[in-house]
Amino acid sequence: MFALTLTAELAGVTNLRPDDTEGSPFWYTFKVQCTSCRETHPNNVSVSRFEMNEMSGSRGEANFVWKCKNCKRESSATIMAAPKAYEQTEPPKAQKILEFDCRGLEFTEFIPDGEWLAEGVDSNTKFTAIDLSEGEWFEYDEKANDEVSIKELKWDINRA
Repeated sequence: MFALTLTAELAGVTNLRPDDTEGSPFWYTFKVQCTSCRETHPNNVSVSRFEMNEMSGSRGEANFVWKCKNCKRESSATIMAAPKAYEQTEPPKAQKILEFDCRGLEFTEFIPDGEWLAEGVDSNTKFTAIDLSEGEWFEYDEKANDEVSIKELKWDINRA
């Protein structure tokens, strides 16, 4: 089992999470590496927890199935549960966002493409369509009459 963790500086917002529902799935984007030959896939790959793919030899299904071009081994990854929200803390600390089971492959880097959600700490203002691809986000909370931000994002992938 592996976990995607996030450490981030949240100012005025909390409950940061991917906008990930069955009706509007979030595509988690990773760099992937074969654990047999250590070949890294040339492109980033996107995985949805709502999409299942057949594995060859009727070995079941997984969210992501990949055949390494170098060693020809088939690998798979499955997202284990819905993502957990990142809570605002002082000082910021690493929190588990997502757990996945990888067989024959490793996710080596997470790319935060897609839309994220958060809420105002005191105002409960709902922030939607948050873009973290630039590594930071700034907005104004009308109810709290204050600027809110997400910055200093650090993504890690560790054994759970």
